[in-house]
Parts: sequence; structure tokens; C-alpha cells
Amino acid sequence: MAGGQERVLRRRIRSVQSTKKITKAMELIAASQILRAQQRMRVNRPYRAGMARVVFEAATGDPRAAEKLLGTPEDRATVVVLAIVADRGLSGPYNSSVLRATERLLADLKADGVEARLFSVGKKAQTYFRFRGQEVEQAFTGISERPTFADARDVAAAISAPFVSAEADQLLLVSTRYRSAGSQAVETRQLLPLPDPSESGAAENDAGSTMLVNRGGYTEFEPDVETLLEELAPKAVESEVFTALLEGAASFFTAQQRAMAAASDNADELIRTLSRIMNRARQDAITTEIMEIVGGAEALRQSKGA
Repeated sequence: MAGGQERVLRRRIRSVQSTKKITKAMELIAASQILRAQQRMRVNRPYRAGMARVVFEAATGDPRAAEKLLGTPEDRATVVVLAIVADRGLSGPYNSSVLRATERLLADLKADGVEARLFSVGKKAQTYFRFRGQEVEQAFTGISERPTFADARDVAAAISAPFVSAEADQLLLVSTRYRSAGSQAVETRQLLPLPDPSESGAAENDAGSTMLVNRGGYTEFEPDVETLLEELAPKAVESEVFTALLEGAASFFTAQQRAMAAASDNADELIRTLSRIMNRARQDAITTEIMEIVGGAEALRQSKGA
């Protein structure tokens, strides 16, 4: 009985050790991908900051012309929602946090009598909402870990189309904002109409800190501000979607590294526990065999004496 238990424990220990090798390898791979994702975010930062500055200057140059594409709509009949998650799991709460936030947003819109049109990036969102019976109008997969600007342009064109054709009144984005290696938060942001920079006078950079927009100087616009903003709006959406994809990739790899490190630590603890149990079982087996030998020897001695 004890010997059979020992064999079972040995097999479990070998299985846990094999799993630990996988989790450790995934942890190292995720750590290497984090640095690459952070570098891409830094390279994208000047373009996003320049886009925010141009939108701000155009809005302040002719506020009346900017009213159509700036601000928050008071009356909403239809809202487009974009959720950005990963194509893979094993990343702790990264996917589930965004998906639950999106689900709450859809429920709030439905409670207010607003129709929601859902778009998604990542296989996890597609399977999650399909299981819950929520229709996904268009799903983009295979781009979450290494997004390109061409991918962002395709996503932006799809989600902007209902707004441009006046079929939707607002475009919202639900994604993970990457602030630092130790801080990532799920946020819901408005993409269209463009957020009015004059309300805060600041724009956020990729690290989540604020960047003051230059209010000084004089700028002449050619063509007029309204036409310029109509041209800038799709570009600004592309920039924000690309930034969200980059931040999502960095957040995914950071969450995966933490999850795999915790899994490796748990594997070590489980191996120690199973080794203790196996050693105890081996000691019990040895003690039982010694008692059987001693008992047999005593019985043989008594039979000879008789």
C-alpha cells in the first residue's frame, strides 16, 4: 500500500516539475517581450503628442466649427464599443478585467435605452461574448501581441464607419492603460467625438502622465478648421487605437510574466509538499517492514524454543 502511494507521488512530482519548466520558460519569454513593447510605446509617443497638439490648436482656432467633432454628446441613440484584449490566456486578470468592464458598460447602455454595437480585438473577447450570447459585429484576431499601425488603421476604419455615416453618436474604447511595469488599469475612453482638449488643457502620454499643450502663439489653418478636423478625426482615432494596442500588448506581457512567476513559485511549494508526503510514506513503509521482520524473527525464536 505504501509503496503504491510512493509511486503515485513520484509521478505527481515529475509532472509538477515538467509544468514548472514550461511556466519558467513562459515567464522569461514574457519578460523579453515587455522591453520590446515598452520601446514601441516610446517611439509612438511623439506622434500621439503631436496629434493631440494639432487637434487642440484647431479646436481653439474656431470653436464653433469644432463643435461637431469635439465634446461629449448629450443625446445618444447608438454607441460603438471597442474592447481590446489578448488572443491568449495565462495572463492573470488581464483579459477578464477588460471583458467584465465591457460587459458592465453594455449593461449600463442597455439600461439607458442606448443601442450598443460591439467590436473586439483578441480571440478571448470573441469567445467570451459568444458564450454569453452577445453579438460581436466585427472581431480582429492575431494582432494583439505585435500590433502594427496598419492593424490599427484597419480597426479604426471599421469602428469609425458607423460614426462617419451618422449611424452612431459616440465611439468608446475599453482597454488596459499601461502606466508603468507595476501599474496597469482598465479604462473606458471616448474616441469620437474627439475629446475636447480645451476642457482640461492637457493630454495624456503613453505613461499615463499629463502633458501640457502649448496655448501660446498664433496659427493659421488652410483649409478651414471644420474641414481640417474632418481630416484629422480619422487620424486621431488611428493614433489612439494604435496606442491602445501597444499598451494592451505591454500590459498582457507584464500580466503574463507575473502569472507565470506565481505559477513557478506555486510549483516549487507543491513539489516541497509532495516530497515531504513521499518521504513520510517511505518512512512508514520502512517502519512497517522492520516491524514485520522483527515480528517474524520473534515468532521463529519462540517456535525453536518450544
